[in-house]
Amino acid sequence: MNLIAAVDRNWAIGNKGQLLVSIPGDHRMFRQETLDKVVVYGRKTLETFPLAQPLDRRVNIVLSRDPGFEVRGALTAHSIPELLEILKDYDTEDVYIIGGESIYRQMLPYCDTAHITKVDYAYEADAYFPNLDEDPEWAVTADSDEQTYFDLAYAFVKYERIGGAAQR
Repeated sequence: MNLIAAVDRNWAIGNKGQLLVSIPGDHRMFRQETLDKVVVYGRKTLETFPLAQPLDRRVNIVLSRDPGFEVRGALTAHSIPELLEILKDYDTEDVYIIGGESIYRQMLPYCDTAHITKVDYAYEADAYFPNLDEDPEWAVTADSDEQTYFDLAYAFVKYERIGGAAQR
């Protein structure tokens, strides 16, 4: 399975329920990477989407602890075991964990690839992605040239778990 996120210098991903920055090149990469694939995310992440609706041209799976939570156009899982059961119907290479912080942390042990947009700036933040640079189980396997959006520098970095996913 894959993780996909944009992080700042401190591995921050959000503040007060919103993304830290909107970079068109990052959005293009996200769309190219996830189109016609499976995206897994939490209810709070769903609420940040336009009109709080699932993403088009993807299988959407929303993870929510609320047993009554359902959303049209998406599958719903209420626990990690239930989510893993649903995911058995899909090729793990086509599954992308897209946030937020709690979902990333819970699903990290099941993933073996992370597509990270690293933004060279430190934002005020209250949500963080696990720092893969400090995790000996992860290594950088690809790195783009530096990109810029106005005066903001960023790069696309691919991390892979050494030896594959810990839990399958």
